[in-house]
Amino acid sequence: MKSNLQAYRGSLLHFLADPAFSDQSHDWFEDGLLIVEDGKVNAVGDYAALHASLPPGTVVHDYSGKLLMPGFIDTHIHYPQTDMIASPSEGLLPWLETYTFPSERQFEDSTHAANVANFFLDELLRCGTTTAMVYCTVHPQSVDAFFTASEQRGLRMVAGKVMMDRNCPDFLRDTAETGARDTEALIQRWHKRGRSLYAITPRFAPTSTEQQLHLAGELARAYPDTFIQTHVSENEAECSWVRELFPTSRSYIDVYDSYGMMRPRAMYGHCIWLNERDRERMAETRSAAAICPTSNLFLGSGLFDFERADQAGVLLSLATDVGGGTSFSMLQTMNEAYKVARLKGSYLPALRMFYLATLGAARSMQLEGTIGNFSTGAEADFIVIDPQATPLLQRRTSRSGSLEELLFALALLGDDRAIAATYANGRQVHVRETT
Repeated sequence: MKSNLQAYRGSLLHFLADPAFSDQSHDWFEDGLLIVEDGKVNAVGDYAALHASLPPGTVVHDYSGKLLMPGFIDTHIHYPQTDMIASPSEGLLPWLETYTFPSERQFEDSTHAANVANFFLDELLRCGTTTAMVYCTVHPQSVDAFFTASEQRGLRMVAGKVMMDRNCPDFLRDTAETGARDTEALIQRWHKRGRSLYAITPRFAPTSTEQQLHLAGELARAYPDTFIQTHVSENEAECSWVRELFPTSRSYIDVYDSYGMMRPRAMYGHCIWLNERDRERMAETRSAAAICPTSNLFLGSGLFDFERADQAGVLLSLATDVGGGTSFSMLQTMNEAYKVARLKGSYLPALRMFYLATLGAARSMQLEGTIGNFSTGAEADFIVIDPQATPLLQRRTSRSGSLEELLFALALLGDDRAIAATYANGRQVHVRETT
């Protein structure tokens, strides 16, 4: 019987722990071998130690000179905002009204939704992102279009219909009852179907009535292995608005807590204007923060405080937040995260940034062992990074004296061009065009 193993040779990196808290955070094999069987990781290690164990006839894909690592995980992104990325505005709320809501209106058309979903997913794969937590629109058909497209590519994706029953245009408004009913139907249709996972998705507290938040919390309790995704404490004007709408709540995040939406698999976008008790509560409930540096800088929302989040033990990950974010590339997102940390008086080593975009994200999503590293049995979602993708990268990385220097150059100088190939479930789903 012919072996169904596939093997990939190159420099291999994956994470075992958070570099901020462990001296044994990663495995690095300068000349390594990744062995994949039936879409899962079979083994990883030094080429010299592993290659002799391969059965005769095993295909070995040679990526020598390139870096193989788990695919990037983007924990906060809006696929309906693909076509309005890089739209000018004076701030978050005017930006929503002028660009976001009119763009999302088009997703009542299933054909339009499918067209955008296909482009969006191809763009993620081109940038090396193999898993994302995705906001759809208020329209159930936007979710169907997205999961249909991701299922065709065999991707591990999380997505959900936005729930929004106030403070939004009539053409994007559901009701507490219809939002909950549609959400439950979509959970039953898509959650854990193949590699699809569902996220209960109230857009943000100001656009949901108390009744809608109550029903969203009920769904979260009824389906505890689903995800929750929403926004919190993105900018100061938004926080002031929440205080007016929910005067009895201790804080913005307390609004969600009071409706039972802080729990494992809950992902909160931004988390900039939190107080100490908010961060403690996130850590206590194992709720996670999706840090969105390009979006926060673009909209002038504020700077994420890595130091205080780490002191509280909050689960952290990186996210692009397209279309408020200005790039699909997680490398570009690392670039901006580094600068945000510096402006707040912290320092993010490159190892930490790559951790946050892989295993850190998987841990935040409670998916460690499924995605995020090369542990035996994990799904074989991985990328091939080319340190010589551009003349400047080639010149800089040829002078790298350590793994940290190499990764730092990739994070600060890299973008989609650095992704030579992307694999999902052991199958190649993107290869960079060469001229």
